[in-house]
Amino acid sequence: MRRLLLLLALLAVSAAAQQAPQGLQSIPEPPPPPPGFQPDPALEPQVTITRRGEDRVEEFRMNGKLYMLKVTPPHGVPYYLIDEKGDGRMSRQEPLDFGLRVPMWVIHSF
Repeated sequence: MRRLLLLLALLAVSAAAQQAPQGLQSIPEPPPPPPGFQPDPALEPQVTITRRGEDRVEEFRMNGKLYMLKVTPPHGVPYYLIDEKGDGRMSRQEPLDFGLRVPMWVIHSF
């Protein structure tokens, strides 16, 4: 019975995927840059990828100054070391950490 329901669900999904939406328009091409525009390579970050042990480390520099490190361990979630104040001291940032700290108080203990 479960196989039959799974088969019917797959058929419904494939039929819905094959139907093209009506009335779609293509996205227009972006306009060309203004005449005489030259991108400044100094504004682009320089990324250097190295290995430290088994970790993959990406160094991000702007104007030769290191401002962020992305460390990717082989078996784990990548984390960032960011120089927030520009003084060379790195602080660890998790990818989804927005600085929100939920207050947790002990109301009663037994």
